[in-house]
Amino acid sequence: MRLWSLHASLLDRQGLTACWREGLLAQAVLAGGTRGYTQHPQLVRFRRQPEPLVAVAAYLHAVADEARARGYRFDATRVGIPESERTRATPRIAVTDGQLALEWRHLLRKLAVRSPDRYTAAVQVGGPSPHPLFVVVPGDVESWERES
Repeated sequence: MRLWSLHASLLDRQGLTACWREGLLAQAVLAGGTRGYTQHPQLVRFRRQPEPLVAVAAYLHAVADEARARGYRFDATRVGIPESERTRATPRIAVTDGQLALEWRHLLRKLAVRSPDRYTAAVQVGGPSPHPLFVVVPGDVESWERES
């Protein structure tokens, strides 16, 4: 499971699709709807939130927005809290610049192999931008990250 801290616009088709699937899995885990992945480290930052399901819904809606912008049809009705029914603001989640840098390097390695055009475009961007749910703070790689 990889719940990218990076903005979904940086992902290639495969990465965006996987991010969507894995976000839906995270939602199911946080809702108690599955027995698998309950101890997955990628869920730590969502569990730390006052309302973990609201946080993961905000994450998923941003991924769905990117998919829609590309002409993909991700079924946003699968998100537990519909965008139209959210009345409370979702607090942004801190992500360290070290974590963002690690994910950026990881993504660039993937793009170089499977999506050379997307890799070239990403390199031209010059650096990572965070998913809108996250706010970047100084720091090392997050303690929950399993470096590869």
